[in-house]
Amino acid sequence: DTVPPQVVPGADPSARQLCFAWGPAEVLVCETLFRRAGRSRSPCPSRSPCSSLFWGEGRAGAAARALTGSVAGTGDGAPSSSRVFVVRRDQDIYIHTLRKLFNESHGIFMGLQRSEEELAGKSRKAQLVQVSKNYRSVIRACMEDMHQAAVSTRDPALQGQYSTQVSILSAMELIWNLCEILFVEAATAGPLLLRLLDWVRLHVCDVDSMVREVLSSESPSKHKLFWNVVDVFVLQGRMDEARHLLSKEASANPASMNMYKILDDLMKKMPVPSLGNIQTLTELELKWQHWHEECQRYLQDGTFASNPHMESICKILLGDEDAILEKKELMTTWYHFLVTRLLYSHPTVKPMELRFYAQSSMDLFLGGESSPEPLDMILMAAFEFEMHQVIKECSIVLSHWWFVAHLTDLLDHCKLLQSHNLYFGSNMREFLLLEYASGLFSHHSLWQLGVDYFDHCPEYGRVYLELHIERIPLSTEQKALKVLRICEQRQMHEQVRSICKIMAMKALRNNRLGSALSWSIRAKDAAFATLISDRFLKDYCEKGCFSDLDLIDNLGPSMLLSDRLTFLGKYREFHRLYGEKRFAEAARLLLTLMTAHIAPCSFWMTLLTDALPLLEQKEVIFSAEQTYELMRCLEDLTAGNPDKQKFQDDDVETTKVEMLRLALARNLARVIVKEGTVEGS
Repeated sequence: DTVPPQVVPGADPSARQLCFAWGPAEVLVCETLFRRAGRSRSPCPSRSPCSSLFWGEGRAGAAARALTGSVAGTGDGAPSSSRVFVVRRDQDIYIHTLRKLFNESHGIFMGLQRSEEELAGKSRKAQLVQVSKNYRSVIRACMEDMHQAAVSTRDPALQGQYSTQVSILSAMELIWNLCEILFVEAATAGPLLLRLLDWVRLHVCDVDSMVREVLSSESPSKHKLFWNVVDVFVLQGRMDEARHLLSKEASANPASMNMYKILDDLMKKMPVPSLGNIQTLTELELKWQHWHEECQRYLQDGTFASNPHMESICKILLGDEDAILEKKELMTTWYHFLVTRLLYSHPTVKPMELRFYAQSSMDLFLGGESSPEPLDMILMAAFEFEMHQVIKECSIVLSHWWFVAHLTDLLDHCKLLQSHNLYFGSNMREFLLLEYASGLFSHHSLWQLGVDYFDHCPEYGRVYLELHIERIPLSTEQKALKVLRICEQRQMHEQVRSICKIMAMKALRNNRLGSALSWSIRAKDAAFATLISDRFLKDYCEKGCFSDLDLIDNLGPSMLLSDRLTFLGKYREFHRLYGEKRFAEAARLLLTLMTAHIAPCSFWMTLLTDALPLLEQKEVIFSAEQTYELMRCLEDLTAGNPDKQKFQDDDVETTKVEMLRLALARNLARVIVKEGTVEGS
């Protein structure tokens, strides 16, 4: 498990340099220590923090702690110090408020895998769109929770962290929604524009507070931001709301009534695509062309010349780019400008035409004043239908693998990534799921979700699971049983044995012999079961009784795992028979244990001593043949003992031997008399 530390190549051995070691989801970094005299020390001295923090140490739990410490140098000069850090790959999985994102999306992911073959055609497409919406609803719910946490906390650092996460989640939902429209739903010309309008209305919400302020005032038409709100509604294609506000202006200013009616009529008659197949694209284009010419005629006639605000709205309806760009501050983003531009200049835009409009819209909106940000490049890649580029850019920009893993899995189910295999063998979907699940395994509880993700990676998932599950810290027996159940369900026999051995060793160190024996039996480890059986027998010799009787009494076929375990089970059975006064059966079993040679030689004296009460019973228990066998065993014990002299010098042992010889002789005499009497009669 332990990965040896490495020094950054090319570093000067006489100067400070970086020492690092890789873990399953983190990397430990520290500076090396050195002596002033110029003699370089070992990168990670045996007594430094490095030596106890390698990723194999214990299990991944030791590596999951972010450490900062200092180490004093030794040598000819003054001491120097070094700081030790753990750099995590997926830091976001430790943010408590993101737990909802990981937990709830896991259920959606599993549902998608199970339903893969259930539906086909349009039904399958509708199902995939619903799955995408479910993912988005989880992102939004998590974003709202994060926003609430930012509002409620008084800690400035936490507030900043939460606000940053809100921005990231908002960008994730924005990108996902666009991918849903373009890739999952694959909206066609006509409905495509309606979907993009909904997209802009949902995500460009900087003006919502301004709208609420105007609408809540006593006289909205007199409010200084009134026309800004009308413009926002027009720019977002919210014609009914814009007309409603304009009606308030007409009521408050009768002189503009005629202009209002004309503008209201133009807005009312504006042709828009429909989601149903009510009209063809050709019909829509013809209607839009007539409507556009009517708007052009009113503008050229100077109908709105006396009211700059209405004239500006009319220009927007005509798709005048300069007029739309004048409202740049109200739109706030280039993609809002793109959708507004399409609405009023090309409402029947086809999906593959989006790339041209998107690029020119971004250039016009930014105007060379600023460079595109990473979010802009991701959205541009989506509009260009470069889904692999979208995934690549998101992988670079986002701080965790959740987004790209789930989006790629969804796109793969849409059959959009089938031809894209990576050069090292796995396809993109599996690669990203493996990365995401690996990150989950570095968390103390989210690792359970990672198991299911590995299960659905057909090529490398099993191998990854085997490697990662061995690094789970088995801090409690309950957790060990949970990990064990996962391994047993997947026939991971090596891991089952490893877990059982680890838990058996832990129990043995804590002197919990029953638990240790139970784990060793489960691991089918004969050598370890023999060791623990010896401990049971040793404890019996010292204390005169067995612990964990329930376990020993119910060993069943498990006692055949090793000879010593068999002996332990049978010896306990001897005590049970003796306690039930079934002396004849107890005597036969005791003799069998000695003559079958499954009892350790060191325990023979104990067995012979156990025979004493049976030899002294009023009723003869042992036959002549059995008595001779016991005598032979006693002589073998005393004659074959390597410490014979020490054995003879031990007064207690000598007394036991003499008592046994006397009891055996008396029993033999009683048997001979009894058997002779029986034969004579």
